[in-house]
Amino acid sequence: MRKSILGLSAPVLAAALAAAVSAPAFAQDEPTPALTVTGNAAVVTDYRFRGISQTDKRFALQGGITVTHESGFYVSTWGSSIDDYVAAGSDQELDLIAGYSKTIGAATVDVGVLYYYYPGSGGANTDFVEPYASIKGTFGPATAKLSAAYAPKSRALSVDGGLTKEDNLYVAGDLSASIPNTPLGVSAHLGHSFGPSYLTIGKEYTDWNIGATYTWSHLTFGVSYVDTDKSLYSPSGRNISKAGVVGSITASF
Repeated sequence: MRKSILGLSAPVLAAALAAAVSAPAFAQDEPTPALTVTGNAAVVTDYRFRGISQTDKRFALQGGITVTHESGFYVSTWGSSIDDYVAAGSDQELDLIAGYSKTIGAATVDVGVLYYYYPGSGGANTDFVEPYASIKGTFGPATAKLSAAYAPKSRALSVDGGLTKEDNLYVAGDLSASIPNTPLGVSAHLGHSFGPSYLTIGKEYTDWNIGATYTWSHLTFGVSYVDTDKSLYSPSGRNISKAGVVGSITASF
């Protein structure tokens, strides 16, 4: 159950937000650079990955940086503080991402691979790879997206302590919209995790959320309601899959 408040996953969402909100403006007579660098830093009241808290329902510090080439290829890194029950005592998640995005007509296709790395896990088998793909379309102020992420069989996803290999599939749909002539945005997300694997802690489950954002200059303030149909408890006794309201402040640059 390693591992957003919104969307497919926090790192992928952060990269998308940085690219959408923070791309620098250039004068019309200046050529667009071949490489664009964007980044973000955030404080969240709870780091939720597919509806499950990674911080025992406490605050987390997060941040990432993305380098995008004009061809559509990009690389990104993103990190977050986590609780030590997530990955064998590690208190940090670091995600390494490489992908390609291209707009074809009204649709934008994005494919890539994400590597989850947990420094400080004491040599335990915790890291794994997860290829992903999505397609989205924009209709006026609204955007709809379908996405899928598949983690191939590995011992890091095992539910029996690494004796066997397990895989995991996650599919999701997202709707978002900006309210015209305002700095406000709204979103909704529905996802399903197919198990069993360590990401589902046994059987498959569904997660969902609805949220709103307010953007001021380079700051985005967010709030969302997150829930799942699962019941999962951390070592401290907290139900980390229970419904909750999550707040965030993100600075993009």
